[in-house]
Amino acid sequence: MDRPPDMVEVAGMTLDELRSALAPEIAAAAVFDGWSDVALLHAADSIGADPDVARLAFPGGAIDMIEAWIDSIDLAMEAALPAEKLAAMKIRERIRALVAFRLEAVNGNEEALRRALAVMAMPQNAARALKTGWRSADAMWRLAGDNSTDYNHYTKRAILASIYAATLAVFVDDQSEGKQASYEFLDRRIEGVMKFEKAKARLLRGDRDHFSVTRFLGRLRYPST
Repeated sequence: MDRPPDMVEVAGMTLDELRSALAPEIAAAAVFDGWSDVALLHAADSIGADPDVARLAFPGGAIDMIEAWIDSIDLAMEAALPAEKLAAMKIRERIRALVAFRLEAVNGNEEALRRALAVMAMPQNAARALKTGWRSADAMWRLAGDNSTDYNHYTKRAILASIYAATLAVFVDDQSEGKQASYEFLDRRIEGVMKFEKAKARLLRGDRDHFSVTRFLGRLRYPST
């Protein structure tokens, strides 16, 4: 029997590939069923995957499903907005475009997002949530052309992760036309960061950046063995 046209070919998939295929379907089901086994089973059925194998793809339960959803958005963002496509834009425009893409990717799945944020806010998930947010911020900065390795590498990603998280918190409850309030909030946050970066550049001009923070963070990133 022919498989329905909306089903993907799951035979022979690795668990990583199956996880990627299931993630968007789980998010769609999570709108109604939360990040639960029920949502996972709906997702498995929607793509024709064996439910027991689908469970093996998410041994950590809800947080694994949410992380896979975020990873799928990262991959979609990288495909839609490669570095060469962003190169002609100013830095603030690149960052704005990247965050806006992520907002558009979850538009319509606000309830799934709300539930995901609640799961990630649980104390036992805090470390995973921070790691996942950092990874997304790092992906955005790399697409934006940033290859810094000094302490700016860390501050840029920490600031962008906080901007993105704050914007999501506004977005999930935004009832304005076309989510205009969320995009205005995002623009204000980016403008504030740009002003801060300009002020910092003036302060550090003239090779006055002798802070030991650079060495300290470098050791965190490349620990001695």
